[in-house]
Amino acid sequence: MKYELGVRIRKCRTERGLSQRELAERIGASVSRVSNWEQGINRPDADILVKLCYALSVPPSELLDVHLSGEELTGQERRIIEAYRSKPELQGAVQILLGVAGSE
Repeated sequence: MKYELGVRIRKCRTERGLSQRELAERIGASVSRVSNWEQGINRPDADILVKLCYALSVPPSELLDVHLSGEELTGQERRIIEAYRSKPELQGAVQILLGVAGSE
């Protein structure tokens, strides 16, 4: 199995319009580390992978290309979740509309 994490990091970064410097700043890493990951010279450790997932707004399964179930989100579902997370002032109303308020 060919390990292409660097290719996926670059793809996710560019899809979000981030430079290597911007991504590095978001995760507290150097630009050279991000560049090395994208070139496949080395790979980020587990702690950095978590930061990468948050910074790139991708689930670990997408970044690592590990799909353990057939229940993947559609693009529309991902956009809805991203919009929900970006508007904390509306989350309560959305939870009420969906009938999930207070279920956590």
